[in-house]
Order: sequence, then C-alpha cells, then structure tokens
Amino acid sequence: MLDVDMLITKVKEARERAYAPYSHFRVGAALLTQSGRIYTGCNIENAAYGASNCAERTAIFKAVSEGYSSFSAMAIISDAEEYIFPCGICRQVIWEFSHDIDIFVCTADGRWQRHNIKELLPHGFQM
Repeated sequence: MLDVDMLITKVKEARERAYAPYSHFRVGAALLTQSGRIYTGCNIENAAYGASNCAERTAIFKAVSEGYSSFSAMAIISDAEEYIFPCGICRQVIWEFSHDIDIFVCTADGRWQRHNIKELLPHGFQM
C-alpha cells in the first residue's frame, strides 16, 4: 500500500541534499519500488551544465544500479510555490521503467497532486 505521507517526507529530505550552486533551484525526488523500497535523488549541478543531473533520474539510476527496475510511484518537490513537474528527458526515463507509475508533484510546502506518467508523456518512445 502506498504511504503518500512517507513519500512526501522522503522527497523533502532529498531536496535538502540538492547540489545547486548555479541555479539555486533545489529539487528532490523519491521513488517507490514495487517491493516497497524508497530511493531518493536530488538534482546535482555542474559548471558544465550538460553534466548536471535531475533529481528524478538520480533516484531512478540509484535504484536500477541496485537491481530494482519496477516502480509504482514517484514524488517530486522543489523550493517553488508551484507544482514541479519532471522535464521531458526525465519523463522518458520514467517511462522506460514504468508505463503506469503515479507521479506526485509537490509544492515547496508539501501540497501535492497525483498524475500518471501516461498523462505526462502520452506517447512515450519505446522499442
């Protein structure tokens, strides 16, 4: 069973670990595996911007590197007052591993909306 409160708590913790010295835009992600484990990620910037990584992909790459590739939910938060949505690249990476994952987009204070990756990426690329 999905514990949304726990996912929101974890995503807030992840945001605090963001490395964003250039944009000052901290983002956190919390990813729930089908087996119930939560992996977190934060955005990690680099002076060569192309070498930066989004929070969502950080969480997914951590999970995949430890043998998990089936996910049921992800939460995303930033310091913004508006809801934060994954970028296009992250949407495609999420789609790669889960065609039916719920995405909880959050505001800085923890309010959230639930969306499905099918809404956010209606025609995801697959081979």
